[in-house]
Amino acid sequence: MTVEEFRDVVALWHVDEARDTDVVVAACELVVAGVDGPAVSTLAGASLKHAWEEMPPLLGDALAELGLDHHEHHTDGGRTEGLRLMARRTRAGAMSPRELAAWVRDSFGYGLPEAEPLAYLDGTYRTLEYYPDLSSADVDEQVLAEVRRLTS
Repeated sequence: MTVEEFRDVVALWHVDEARDTDVVVAACELVVAGVDGPAVSTLAGASLKHAWEEMPPLLGDALAELGLDHHEHHTDGGRTEGLRLMARRTRAGAMSPRELAAWVRDSFGYGLPEAEPLAYLDGTYRTLEYYPDLSSADVDEQVLAEVRRLTS
C-alpha cells in the first residue's frame, strides 16, 4: 500500500464507495509497507468491529502525518476528492465517460458544484435522441474535457 493508494481508499470512503473498515485495513497495509508513524499506527489499530465509531476521529491525524488533506466525511471537500479519484480512473480507462457521468448524477445529483457539469452531461446522454447534431462520442469528449479539468 502506498500513500497515494491510501488517499484513494479515503476518497472512496467519502463517497460511500468504501467502508470504514476498508480505511482501517488500508492503514494496516501502510504499516506493513513500512509507511508508519504514531497516527497511522493508531488508525491501523482501530477495531474493525467498531470501525464506524473509532476510525473517523483518528483519520485526520493519520492524513496529516502522511501529508494529505483531511475533510470531514460527506463534506463537499471530501466528496470532491472522491470525484477526482473517479475522474482519474476515467482518464486511465478504468471507467467510460458515460459511466462517470452516470455515477456523478447518481452520487451527487446537482448538489456538488464541482460535479454539476458532469451531472448535466449524464442528462445529455439520456436525451441524445433530441439532439440530432450531437453524438455519444461528442458527449464523451465533453466529459473527458471535464475529467482533464478535474485532474489537472
